[in-house]
Amino acid sequence: MEVSLPLATLEAMLLASLRVTAFIVVAPPFSHNAFPLRIKAMIGVGLALAVVPRTSAGYTSLETGPFLGALVLELITGAALGLLVMIVFSAVQAAGGLLDLFGGFQMAQGFDPQSMVNGAQFSRFFHFAALALLLASDGYQLVLAGLFRSFDVIPLGGGIGLDAVAYQGVAAVGQMFIAAVQIAGPLLVVLVLADIGLGLLTRAAPALNAFAMGFPLKIMLTLALAGTVFVVLPSVVSALVRQGLEAIGAVIGP
Repeated sequence: MEVSLPLATLEAMLLASLRVTAFIVVAPPFSHNAFPLRIKAMIGVGLALAVVPRTSAGYTSLETGPFLGALVLELITGAALGLLVMIVFSAVQAAGGLLDLFGGFQMAQGFDPQSMVNGAQFSRFFHFAALALLLASDGYQLVLAGLFRSFDVIPLGGGIGLDAVAYQGVAAVGQMFIAAVQIAGPLLVVLVLADIGLGLLTRAAPALNAFAMGFPLKIMLTLALAGTVFVVLPSVVSALVRQGLEAIGAVIGP
């Protein structure tokens, strides 16, 4: 009995699997270490099977050298697209870092090996809340849809323009800082006004030593008003999904 293997289809599936796996290893929410690497690899292969009939239509089998080069290009393409999404979603973590800094929680900074986040309570909590909302709202499906669209624009083994990735990466970093200030802005204004009020009180009555109350007062204000920030997180995650799709679309082209 003779068994013929469709070599071109197998190569196309391997290339597509590498692009998808590199993307989900870097991009949220699958980048979280709660997903083991073998599960990420299985998800990458499973998602690649859905696009193989479309990607293998015009694909021709390659020699060993060009095929190895195509593997490297697919790895770079998936990682670059995932990096853009990761930068965009880092705005929520950056907003938590601002609250930790102005609220006095920065001294309790620690490293979370699961999410690979180095920050205090609000940095890690905001990061986890954004991932939970991304999964609960099915926003990750839109992110994956942007990845699947890249197969229509960037053929297997075609590579991605690193100049466009660098340009969009710089733009995404700027958007990240702006979004972080917008998310945590109202509470930051309250904390700054509290510092100004304590400074005026110390100026008026130096014997009271009002700044000694500043640390517990700002912690109390942060804990009491942090709920106002969580109210807007669902709309923030939705906006970040759109920004991530726009960043991917700008890189892969129309």
